Amino acid sequence: MALFKHTSTFELDPFTDLIFNALLIFTFLFLMALLLLNPPAKSGIIDPKAEFLVTVSWPDNDPNDIDIWAAGPGSRQVWYMRPQDGLMHIDRDDRGLANDTQEVDGKTIVNPLNQEVLTIRGRPPGEYIVNLHYYKTENKQPVPVNVYVAEVNPKLKVLHYGTTTLGQQGDEVTAVRFTIDPDGRVGNINQINKSIVKAEQP
Repeated sequence: MALFKHTSTFELDPFTDLIFNALLIFTFLFLMALLLLNPPAKSGIIDPKAEFLVTVSWPDNDPNDIDIWAAGPGSRQVWYMRPQDGLMHIDRDDRGLANDTQEVDGKTIVNPLNQEVLTIRGRPPGEYIVNLHYYKTENKQPVPVNVYVAEVNPKLKVLHYGTTTLGQQGDEVTAVRFTIDPDGRVGNINQINKSIVKAEQP
């Protein structure tokens, strides 16, 4: 009985083996360079380009108009008529449901979120006061308002979170006050009431 033995005739000479290994190394280095040049996007990271964020929100679909008023060092003040002063900026005057609808293809799209955001894009030393003003009512109901204050640089730190209820149209309440010292540190966080709105009204 004859036995057959299979043998491979494909063998690499030392020079071809060297070229093949060099090609593998080059390909690996090329792929690593691509990864370093184009790092994967980091999801869930927000870079607001600010030092502090103050978020004021009230219940979704609530029709009433709540405004944020803020005062800072050097007689700086922001509200819906002056959304930016110095390094303080209010992103939008949210008027309840009044400016939360849009017509798209004959259909009315409603954004139920009620929110105003104040950004402070630096650390000028002095006191900052954030007030809430019940500008206009549509249903004559009290409105619970959430106030969230966060220091976002060099890392996120919650400085204040609380809920204040505005009872009726015209009410003004100090939501939070804090001080930034000359070294940029935050302290003296309190809710001692001080009117800003009345000082601006004739």
